Amino acid sequence: MEIALREVHDSDLPVFFRLMNDPVALRMAAFTPEDPADRAGFDAHWARTRTSPGVDVRTVLVDGDVVGSAAVYGEPGEREVTYWIDRAHWGRGIATAALRILLEQIPERPLYARAAADNAGSRRVLEKCGFAQTARARGFAHARGEEIDEVVLVLKP
Repeated sequence: MEIALREVHDSDLPVFFRLMNDPVALRMAAFTPEDPADRAGFDAHWARTRTSPGVDVRTVLVDGDVVGSAAVYGEPGEREVTYWIDRAHWGRGIATAALRILLEQIPERPLYARAAADNAGSRRVLEKCGFAQTARARGFAHARGEEIDEVVLVLKP
C-alpha cells in the first residue's frame, strides 16, 4: 500500500464532499460544518481554503486513489492540523502515515490538534505522530447537535 500526499485538484472536491457526508464519520469527527450537505457552502469553504496563505492542504492518496485530505491551518504559533480519511479505509494506518508525511512537509512547531474526547481513533493517530494532550475543553459539535468534551493536543519542537 502506497500512501502519498499531493496538492488538491478540482477533481478531488466531489470525493471530499462525499466523505464529508458519511453520517458515521460525521458523528465521530463531531466538529463539522453546521450543514455538511450544503454544497454551495462546501464549495465556498474549499475555494477559501485553497487560496488562503495560512493554509497548507493536501489530498491523501492510497495507491493513487483519493481517500481524504490533511491540512495545517491557522495563525503562526497557533497552527492546527486536521485530516479526514474515508471510513472505508479506517484502521489501516493511513491517517497516521498521511499525518506523518504532512508533518515532514510542514516542519514548524508547535502544532496543535483537537479531537472529540471520545474519538479514540483520532487521538491514537495524533499520539502516534508525537502529539500529547495538554488540555480539555468543551465545544458545540454540529454533527451531534450538542456541546461535547474535546481534547487539545500539541506537537512541540
